[in-house]
Amino acid sequence: MADDAKTLIEALDIDLDGIGDAKMRRGFVAVLNIVQQQSKRIADLEVLVQRQRDEIARLKGEQGKPDIKPSNKTGDISSEKRRKNREKRKRRDRGSRLIEVDRTQRCPADPETLPADAEYKGTETVVVQDVLFVRDNVAFEREKYWSPSLGKVIYGPIPPEYEGYRFGPGVRSLVLMLYYATGTSEPKILELLDHVGVHMSAGELSRLLIHDIEKFHEEQDEVHRAGLESSPWHQTDDTGQRVNGVNQYCHVLGNPLYSIYRTMPRKDRPTVLAVLRGTETPRYLVNDEAIALAAALGVSGAVLCWFQERLPRDREMDEAGFTERYDKAMTFVDGEPRRKLYEAAALAAYHAQTDVPVVRSLLGDEARQFDEITDERALCWVHDGRHYAKLTPMFEPFQKELEAFQDRYWDYYRELRDYRANPTAEEAQRLEKAFDELFSTKVEYADLSKRIAKSAAKKSKLLLVLTHPELPLHNNDSELTVRQRKRKQDVSYAPRTEAGSKAWDTMQSLVSTTKKLGVNIYKYLEDRVTKRAAVPRLAVIIRQRAQELALGASWG
Repeated sequence: MADDAKTLIEALDIDLDGIGDAKMRRGFVAVLNIVQQQSKRIADLEVLVQRQRDEIARLKGEQGKPDIKPSNKTGDISSEKRRKNREKRKRRDRGSRLIEVDRTQRCPADPETLPADAEYKGTETVVVQDVLFVRDNVAFEREKYWSPSLGKVIYGPIPPEYEGYRFGPGVRSLVLMLYYATGTSEPKILELLDHVGVHMSAGELSRLLIHDIEKFHEEQDEVHRAGLESSPWHQTDDTGQRVNGVNQYCHVLGNPLYSIYRTMPRKDRPTVLAVLRGTETPRYLVNDEAIALAAALGVSGAVLCWFQERLPRDREMDEAGFTERYDKAMTFVDGEPRRKLYEAAALAAYHAQTDVPVVRSLLGDEARQFDEITDERALCWVHDGRHYAKLTPMFEPFQKELEAFQDRYWDYYRELRDYRANPTAEEAQRLEKAFDELFSTKVEYADLSKRIAKSAAKKSKLLLVLTHPELPLHNNDSELTVRQRKRKQDVSYAPRTEAGSKAWDTMQSLVSTTKKLGVNIYKYLEDRVTKRAAVPRLAVIIRQRAQELALGASWG
């Protein structure tokens, strides 16, 4: 919006309550809403025109307008300040954490400095934390024997944790932790090792990080299965991810006990189902359920008859096999009908499979690909609240309406949070009624009124927590999991191979899961590298914790 328009609006002293005539008030409010909408449209057009000017300048070999961020934070749509309780948080007592002591060293007083009347009163303990980072290059002198009868040389065995590697378990565990748990880049890892006298090439480091982690791929599969078994509900999200310069998507799936990362070429509904199952590509099945689902999605009867007659019935197919048969039999059906048929077949395959438990409720954002997958669908209150934070009313009466509604919105959110801690049937009924009252609020700010109506339409998904109090009210867990991938991209940009992409997924899954389970990541990595098996399998811990927490108690 132009600066002079902003100045004019700020100078206006609008007092709607001072307009006594109801008809005149409605007309004035209508004018304000029109000005509000047109001003937003003008602002959007100004941004579009500037982008076009920049593009024209670049095509001419010139530079566009520099993208200089303002020094003050603007455009913040975070709801944290309103969402969290207004009470001041207690400062964390860092001294209360238990420090594990590795050795004790006596510090005697110098007798020559003590006065003659000094009396011994015991000791005072002072704990100092330190770490030793030293090289431990080992030269194994293997005994060597010649056996004439066997016709071969026999060597003394190298300890199993060193066998087959130029680097010991300490180095291998360290580089895995640095790269995947702390986000250190490969050049910096090599630099650190070189400083202590461990010489490793970039190719050798890549091998340790990507190609020698098969045991971890296997454990990730176990974690996926145990995680799905741990609860009827799960959380999900996705983010963009390049693999060798090609745009793909990193999907995350989890609950309080586990996290799974999986990078896939797309983020449509069949892909989400593949992520839930843990398969490399979507799976498809043509059966009675697929036909019924396709009909419910609006596919015509003629197309359905052709679909069920020409494609193999009751036989699960991978994506390549299904696409090949579909292209041969259904060449005349493309576009939207094709998408619906694929989704119906993917949903049928997911519901019919017995490899993993079928998820009963999925918590996430409002993206279309998450719909219809589960019996029940939960939405994030924080995502919904961000829509209100994005509103930018120009006039003071509208600003006051928005602020007042946001205060009521987050007060209601806190009531839901209290309900989760102590759920009762009476309180559930009261909260449902309060929801209807809150989202039937009448306001004069048109954009706010539309947004309230949209929230009201999502009632069943926003209030699923009343039936299942163990459900979180927000999807922050998945968003924080996604953020770890974004931070990884900031440091390492993107994997250059499919093997690298799979390694990223596996190791970040295990790092996130160990953190949720309270397992020391370095001890876990060292245990797996040395094959000592002192740290239990993560899937075993997940199953034990699931019984303790009862994450699906209200599902029966």
